[in-house]
Amino acid sequence: AGGLGGVVCPSSFGRYTHAIVCSVPDSLAAQPAGDGAEPVDLAKAHRQYGVYTGILRQKLGLQVIELAADEGLPLSVLVEDAAVIQADTALVTRPWEPARRREISSIKKVLEELKMRVVEVTDDGATLDGSDVLFTGECPTPGGGRTSGLNPGCEPAGGDFAVSTVPVVGSSHLKSFCSMAGPDTIAIGSSEAAKKAMRTMEQLTDHHYDTLTVPDDPAGNCIYVRLGPKGSALLHRSPEEFPNSLPPFQKLADLTLIPAACSEVAKLGGALSSCSLLINKKLDR
Repeated sequence: AGGLGGVVCPSSFGRYTHAIVCSVPDSLAAQPAGDGAEPVDLAKAHRQYGVYTGILRQKLGLQVIELAADEGLPLSVLVEDAAVIQADTALVTRPWEPARRREISSIKKVLEELKMRVVEVTDDGATLDGSDVLFTGECPTPGGGRTSGLNPGCEPAGGDFAVSTVPVVGSSHLKSFCSMAGPDTIAIGSSEAAKKAMRTMEQLTDHHYDTLTVPDDPAGNCIYVRLGPKGSALLHRSPEEFPNSLPPFQKLADLTLIPAACSEVAKLGGALSSCSLLINKKLDR
């Protein structure tokens, strides 16, 4: 397992200008659902994707770059796995599933068109999914996953990166049960796997993070976004999906809560953050 770090000044944490998304291919419905879940409801997946991208555009004010659906790449809607964005650097990944590595080329092209500094995984024996990476805005930062962990936290001179790795039990990705709910707040699920990962994160850094514990692991994945003078927003799983996990989020002060459902991609291991790659093209350097 390994990781990546980068520079983000505190005032830029959570600020984004662009979002890369990929339309839902009809072939998504043929993918086997995990953990005994019902098959993907394709019509519902399309509706949820439409609401999600509408939130990115209308409520978060992002410029959305939408890739066309590719029926040969059923999981390409989970664009977060294709790259890790840190400041003006994009690391295009090498997903754990060999069949998903063909998703990288279209994402790489968009990143290059956006004038990002694009770097690649060069070790043919290494694998990395973007959803196994948690950037906390501090250095060093915790993160990791079952195959590889990538932690954007600090960027020394020359572009090298500091890394901390957190073991994740089972086949889950790190961000399946945790994410940043604010500059110094980690949202975390309540399972034993989530608790173990959180204890490891606390041991890896001297920086203090507040923890927001939610009873449902999938609800631990949320998206914190700064809205400029309008304040900040938190995109979180809908109360229809996880009603017991809404009250902890309601305790967060000065945040606009925006619910969004993603039950269909979740059947295939996706999370709320999985369906977009968020970029800030206006970061100070």
